[in-house]
Amino acid sequence: MTAQTPHPFSRFVAILGRGKTKQRHLTFDEAYESMGMILRGEVLPEQLGAFLMLLRLKEEGPDEIAGFAAAAKSLYDLPENLPKVDIDWSSYAGKRIQLPWFVLSAMSLVNAGYSMTMHGTEGHTPGRLYTREIIEMFGLPIASSLTEAANQVRDEGFTYIPLEVLSPRLRELIDLRPIFGLRSPVHTFSRMLNPFNADTMMQGIFHRGFMDIHAGAAQTLGQPRMAVFRGEGGEIERRPNKPTPVWMTHGQDEPIIETWPQQLENGHQPPDEDMDTSRLLSVWQGKSDDPYAVASVIGTIAVTLRAMGKAGDIETAEAMAKEVWGSRDKGFLPRT
Repeated sequence: MTAQTPHPFSRFVAILGRGKTKQRHLTFDEAYESMGMILRGEVLPEQLGAFLMLLRLKEEGPDEIAGFAAAAKSLYDLPENLPKVDIDWSSYAGKRIQLPWFVLSAMSLVNAGYSMTMHGTEGHTPGRLYTREIIEMFGLPIASSLTEAANQVRDEGFTYIPLEVLSPRLRELIDLRPIFGLRSPVHTFSRMLNPFNADTMMQGIFHRGFMDIHAGAAQTLGQPRMAVFRGEGGEIERRPNKPTPVWMTHGQDEPIIETWPQQLENGHQPPDEDMDTSRLLSVWQGKSDDPYAVASVIGTIAVTLRAMGKAGDIETAEAMAKEVWGSRDKGFLPRT
């Protein structure tokens, strides 16, 4: 019997599957090469499943996340002239307990003159309200190509880029979640995709233990500014009824870790049983008085301004955020 030549991808599976004493993290270069092979369709289905679940079991490391993101970015079909973007905002979790108040935070910043790319996906987990639905409700621009996204940023200061526009293959991988029964590393590194290289990258996560991983990946990638925190539902949304630890990075410098104070005295916020999306517009237009919503919106704006370097401390950032929210154009939404 002639021995078969090992598949080129098998070495990456072997690195991850050698057992607790011999397995290790992939290096940046190994992560870059392995994800490139996956995205180019050079991997067998059996290898893909084993690779993603071994990573999930081991838990991703910063260099792995950075290498995966860099590989995905290398395959973008980018236009020649990219617009200058201030903020990259990822949204991949979806909401099920509270409305996505962070969309009002993002739109306040856009209305204040900061340009933004927002990217995400939807439908991978049943029973969640995904950001794209709110973007459509508000009449905000959704890109069907990266060239269109670039033009939308130039013309309107904002674009929402569905994951399938960034990478159809990544969308297919995220959609495997119901088959695996678990999220895969794709959910983690998709947040790092920053298609137009915005100066500031915002990230919300669900698991507190991943903040150092995201911060480390941002350092490896040389991201000028990044903030990551455990947001409501795993989105970029400060929870006003709890203190919020925030990790911030500036290039390859060591992360700054700050604990932002609880904004509301009542530490309990019951789940929103109705999830009535019309309340988002009502709060934006000042027609509804919702202390939790307004505190969440202002708190999220504040963290973003601090991450951007617009404020030197928490107190200044929160004062600036109140001004941004208070001076918003209430007729800005919905767009017509």
